[in-house]
Amino acid sequence: MTTETLISLLGIYLFIAVGFGAKWTFKEKIDDRTITLLSVYFLQIFLTFWGLLKRPIDTDLLLAPSLYLLITMIALLLMIPLSKMLFSDPKERSIAAVAALIGNTGNLGIPLGIALFGEESIPYTTLINLANVFIVYTIGVFYYSRGEFSVRDSLLNILKLPILWAAMIAIILNLGGYHPTQAVDKTLMMGAYASMTMQLVLFGIYLYGIQLGELTLKLTVWVNGTKFILLPLLAWIVLETVEMEPMIKGVLFLELLVPLAVANVNLASLYNCAPRTVTVQVFITSVLFLGIAFVLPKVLTLLL
Repeated sequence: MTTETLISLLGIYLFIAVGFGAKWTFKEKIDDRTITLLSVYFLQIFLTFWGLLKRPIDTDLLLAPSLYLLITMIALLLMIPLSKMLFSDPKERSIAAVAALIGNTGNLGIPLGIALFGEESIPYTTLINLANVFIVYTIGVFYYSRGEFSVRDSLLNILKLPILWAAMIAIILNLGGYHPTQAVDKTLMMGAYASMTMQLVLFGIYLYGIQLGELTLKLTVWVNGTKFILLPLLAWIVLETVEMEPMIKGVLFLELLVPLAVANVNLASLYNCAPRTVTVQVFITSVLFLGIAFVLPKVLTLLL
């Protein structure tokens, strides 16, 4: 692992530690649900607009996010029937179906892409992150809602979240040729970085107070097996059949391998779908990824 990659990882984990330390110090004075609402309903709107208006959307760039969606959908179609057979609790079933598919393609995937492939990876990581945003706020919202809501209410929950509408508006503006002024871009950037930092801090807050009793071995094996075995295997098979630049293949493989996103915790908290259990899964995949990151450059070399 290069020094730059290591610094990128440690910088991300630093803000997680800040959230953990704040909750450990101030206990109940910090309301995690209030922070979740602030992040999901307000700050992530800035992140969405900033990411989608950074550069014009070029159709030549759409192959990578399209393949990302394809691989994710194949995995989801496998997860749905298997999770129904293996998990009786509706909340665990929802987590098993969708958690591993929502990766940290933004906070971790984008800086890692820069560290491993250079700044030429940014257009691809940005669009893959956009595809992941739609997965989070459609499929993710539906399944985390299903832990406690009906199918109808789960579908309505998707429409209630402003980030999905913000993404649609940003895409329309982008395709219409809108370019934010420097002042507007700085404002969006401030909100975007506040959003990313807030999500990492929130993750640390949820880590505080986790008990070993919240660690479900079957669910843990399932989520980590999906994330670090099934998804890379599907990616390898699909990428072997597609003609793409080696760098783009590497970026796509990396984005499918990154650990679970903090957005899992946000949604689980928002819809009361065992947020502590989800936090444990996010934490475990994040720890395992630290080990995987050391051999990741060699794996990507084999792929390329």
